[in-house]
Amino acid sequence: MTYFIIKGLSDDPGLQAPIFVLVLLIYLISLVGNMSLLLLVCLDSHLHTPMYFFLANLSIVDMMSPTVTLHKILLMFITGDNTMLYLACMVQYYTSASLSGHGLFILTAMSYDRYVAICWPLNYNIIMNFKTCLLLAAFCWIFGFIQVVPFIWLVFKISCFSTNVIDHFCCDLVPIMEIACSDITILEGVSNIQGLFVFIIIPLLLISTSYILIIRSIMKIRSSIGRRKAFYTCSSHLIVIVLLYTTVTFQYLIPSNVLGPKKMFSLFNMAIVPMLNILIYSLKNKDVKASFRRRIGKCKVNTFCCIMVDSFIEMKKKN
Repeated sequence: MTYFIIKGLSDDPGLQAPIFVLVLLIYLISLVGNMSLLLLVCLDSHLHTPMYFFLANLSIVDMMSPTVTLHKILLMFITGDNTMLYLACMVQYYTSASLSGHGLFILTAMSYDRYVAICWPLNYNIIMNFKTCLLLAAFCWIFGFIQVVPFIWLVFKISCFSTNVIDHFCCDLVPIMEIACSDITILEGVSNIQGLFVFIIIPLLLISTSYILIIRSIMKIRSSIGRRKAFYTCSSHLIVIVLLYTTVTFQYLIPSNVLGPKKMFSLFNMAIVPMLNILIYSLKNKDVKASFRRRIGKCKVNTFCCIMVDSFIEMKKKN
């Protein structure tokens, strides 16, 4: 096999233009939103905290993941070429799966950060110091890219395919296994075991444990205002977690022969969830909104100063 043919989201020619516009809009919102949040975290000293450090890492993932998976849909509409080289397909799958894993691990690290912030507030800066945050982020990045290596090795061992047509909008493991005509028993076993433990049971267990301890600590707060403030601190992260696991659950519950809804849930997980992440963290976060207003205010002040200086220079020239 030297190349694959990517079918895309729909075979209907009348739907190609609306799909292109929708995907492009989602991608631009996700890209601009996450890039803006990343710049805010880097430029504003008020956001130099562990929570926003992890949020910046999540923004990087949410920029890279749609770029890796959605570019083929956009290129197919512009160029009309729906072919992808075998090696390029493997690279796309490896990168996409690595980023998906990394995003989930970052969300798990963020749940630990929220646990320390609420359950150990006086020791928060000591426990979540720069070294700890750096080690957690480094582990998430390294393990995210390592955990896909066994799949790539097993996919490269597939000796034949029944067809070179991938009924998907990107190169993913499931549609590749569906067209394999050689024995993929080991690949299916490794996929099921790793998907169950590495992506579902272990992260969900760690996140659930953190939130059980968080809820127990919040219930001990006597002030209703204090309890509401503590819940508000975790609300954005909890919404993102529920959204992600709901999407993944529905995606894997759909039978493999029902391709339409499966592709839609896959698109929602790869494209829309990164866009919703930035909207949730921006609209529900007072610190982010305050930082954005400060930056807008500085831009207005700088613009006003530039106009005043230019006016003064023009007046001097006329005189």
